[in-house]
Amino acid sequence: MLASGAASSWLRWLRVAQREHYLGGSVSRFARRWWTSSRASIALGLLAVAGIAGAVAVPAVAVVTGAALVVGPLGLGVRGRTSPLAWTRRLTSLAALSGAMLAGLGVAAAYTPWPFAAGALVVALSDVVVDAAAAVLSPIEDHLAMPYVERARRRLSEVGPSVVAITGSYGKTSTKHHLAELLAGSTSVVPTPRSFNNRAGLAIAVNDHLAEGTQVFIAEMGTYRTGEIRAMCDWCRPDVAVLTAIGPVHLERFGTLERIVAAKAEIAERARVVVCNVDDERLRVLAGSLASPMCEVLTAGSANGDADVRVEVVGERWRVVVRGETVLVTIPIPGVQPTNLACAIAAGVGLGVDAHAIATRIPHVAPVAHRLTVASAPSGVLVVDDTYNANPAGAGAALELLRSLPVDGRRVVVTPGMIELGTRQRTENEAFAGAAAQVAAAVVVIGRTNVSALRRGALDGGADVVRVATRERAVEWVRSTLGRGDAVLYENDLPDHYP
Repeated sequence: MLASGAASSWLRWLRVAQREHYLGGSVSRFARRWWTSSRASIALGLLAVAGIAGAVAVPAVAVVTGAALVVGPLGLGVRGRTSPLAWTRRLTSLAALSGAMLAGLGVAAAYTPWPFAAGALVVALSDVVVDAAAAVLSPIEDHLAMPYVERARRRLSEVGPSVVAITGSYGKTSTKHHLAELLAGSTSVVPTPRSFNNRAGLAIAVNDHLAEGTQVFIAEMGTYRTGEIRAMCDWCRPDVAVLTAIGPVHLERFGTLERIVAAKAEIAERARVVVCNVDDERLRVLAGSLASPMCEVLTAGSANGDADVRVEVVGERWRVVVRGETVLVTIPIPGVQPTNLACAIAAGVGLGVDAHAIATRIPHVAPVAHRLTVASAPSGVLVVDDTYNANPAGAGAALELLRSLPVDGRRVVVTPGMIELGTRQRTENEAFAGAAAQVAAAVVVIGRTNVSALRRGALDGGADVVRVATRERAVEWVRSTLGRGDAVLYENDLPDHYP
């Protein structure tokens, strides 16, 4: 039974390691999250600890630890429902090293005064072993990735496109897509696909998609720690850098908003033009410090009247202003955030494209899939799909869209809440659920990660709360409960390696 517990636990944490990009410490962090996610999992964890302690006196008691680790933590499957293990070369390497480490520790345990207790302890700490193996392999993986990065560097040099690099806590992907749409009428443009925004994804995008004749390459750049964006810009040097917004996304990893600003600002170090969303106070301050003879700063936004490029909301129209000149007045585009559009327009201007030419392309801009898109289900229910957004500002915008929909029935919000917000996670989710209660009659809470905060906020706001285990169950509830004249917002989605 102890061997079964070891195998089950090891496979679970390998899956988490893969989903968390093999980042050191992530597996142990998720282990704590899972083992404390429900009373049943806490009880199983205590049972595993009791088995270790009991095995000191009675070796056979170690079987209790094995049994607890086969079953728990509850809800974290070995195979995975939405994110199964993919046996890539990197995962195989991690499995081989962590497996060898577990086996070695198991052998060492046999030479201790309490071999069964020590062996049970090794099994219970398999998450720590997987984390340690990932840390050992990290510099090796970096070295193995260098040929692909060098190939991408050469490819960029050969094709010679102008490079626009985009980062921010949120708004990156939408701004990237909007810029590609604005340039498409007159320019050969290649944006990075989906969310290929780390070093490996960026190298793949260049190597596989950068065709001869490409004039503009748009690189979305994300980061989990300082230095990552600087390293990407070393070989994918931006002509234009765009900073879309700063928020508590990944605050759990960075610790402070100031560190997030510093990590994102690395994108501006080599650019000749930097676009800053000055609706964001932190980026407004940063913009003031970036201008130099070697770097032009273009400010953008929808609320700041001093911005160089603005998409102003004036009544039921958008007014597009570039350097003081109104270049277009148009109806709003549903699902498109005016600030993101302003950043995209400013990036185009930074590339030297005529503002009036850009304005003619604005009607071709569309919302990005799973980001504030609205569709009518066969049942007649209006569905707002915002499942790829997970930040407080975006969630607020989604609620406003839900409020504005022309429905005379019920409005419902379906969500697992927001994650990686550090010390602000509980308060942000509670505030979001409270705001949702002012718009929606019910809040459907998925999973256990944020259930207490969402439940408190929704109930305090007067909304009903429905709890479901998975998104599939939430969809079933919506289909069986709502009908023509109703509307539902799906806000964020979490893979099943989250509780």
